Amino acid sequence: MRVLFKLTMMLYRILAGVFFGLGGTKILGRKYKNDISERVGNIEDIKPGCVWVHAVSVGEVQSAGALIREIKSKNNLPCVISTVTTTGRETAKKLLSGVVEKIIYSVWDNKKFVTRALNHIQPSIYITMETELWPELLTQLHARKIPIYLANGRISEKSFGRLKKTSWFWKNILNYFNLLMVRFEDDRAKFSSLGVPDDKMIITGDCKVDTLFSRRDEVNRDEWQWLKSNGDKLFVAGSTHQGEDDVIISAFRMVRKRFPDTKLVIVPRHPQRALMSVASALPFPDLQAEILSKLPENPDAKNFNVLVVDKIGVLFSLYAIADAVFVGGSLVNKGGQNPFEPALFGVRAIHGPCMTDFPDTDRMDSFGAALCVHNDFELARAWGEALKPGEREKSEKACKKYFDTLGGAAEKTWKAIARDLKLL
Repeated sequence: MRVLFKLTMMLYRILAGVFFGLGGTKILGRKYKNDISERVGNIEDIKPGCVWVHAVSVGEVQSAGALIREIKSKNNLPCVISTVTTTGRETAKKLLSGVVEKIIYSVWDNKKFVTRALNHIQPSIYITMETELWPELLTQLHARKIPIYLANGRISEKSFGRLKKTSWFWKNILNYFNLLMVRFEDDRAKFSSLGVPDDKMIITGDCKVDTLFSRRDEVNRDEWQWLKSNGDKLFVAGSTHQGEDDVIISAFRMVRKRFPDTKLVIVPRHPQRALMSVASALPFPDLQAEILSKLPENPDAKNFNVLVVDKIGVLFSLYAIADAVFVGGSLVNKGGQNPFEPALFGVRAIHGPCMTDFPDTDRMDSFGAALCVHNDFELARAWGEALKPGEREKSEKACKKYFDTLGGAAEKTWKAIARDLKLL
């Protein structure tokens, strides 16, 4: 198997070299238009010896933010964070400007580019968030004897199926890591089945929770209060995907028969779907739908009962004032969206059955911090129940009890790394 791994790695390098040699940089450059120079390894103005933390996009950056602050607090080590996406970079600027020494784009996984990047950065430690496994980068880090760690480790069901088919290859890559800090038992079991020894894994919980606690305390709850200026109750359907709008609209119409003074805000996962979400409401004369960007400067909430948000970065603050929610990507096979966000505000995270990207959701359900529904009837009933007297207090207690079991993932993660590096 070791010989097969080496041959596969050699083929991987050859194919990557051919791809970039024949114009791969230009091809990828059409998608990633910003700072191509960094993506090919030209990374300047970094002092050697930093902790290099890699986070793909927004969610991973949020997890990384809590960990980096922990590193700074406990050992005050210089840190650099890399992202793949532009939105990830913007999130890093928002959360970590002034905390990290530099925010960069991640290098493409080509031997020449990776060598160049490592020669520039010369990290003392490399930490990758969740499931970023780039064979060339990890191989070169290992060859240079740079300690490698996986933080907030997770594998989606889709990725797991793909990795499992070639586990003989990924077993070797994963064993380059000094330690893998994984979120939950389900994540540990997946890595174990890929060949990672149990003594290399530690269950820490989710670092994202630590960051979300900080964000929660900074939320401006007055920003969206105009939506409830008429005394309406507010339902928020967050990060919805195609195939969920009709169910949400149907549930809203049902619950309005009992609670007419209600409003629904739909926040599509992809803002360009806003018109499609509005179209789901148009056939019904009892619904008046609007798109956020089309509203006047001082909108009157009396003029609509369904608002579709075509803007990113506002869902968290909407959850802060919601009376009941639905977490999208869960009635269709998309793995679900983050149920922690509404629950942090004491609002039960109502979701569909497809929550494979958040394996601890079943445990949230058992605490009463979340609730699974399967159709419009169940969603309407759950929303209606949430408006009954005393239900909010019950939900808040359940959410607090659940989060009491999760706190401190970032601290646990850095403590494990520092202990391994004998920094404690």
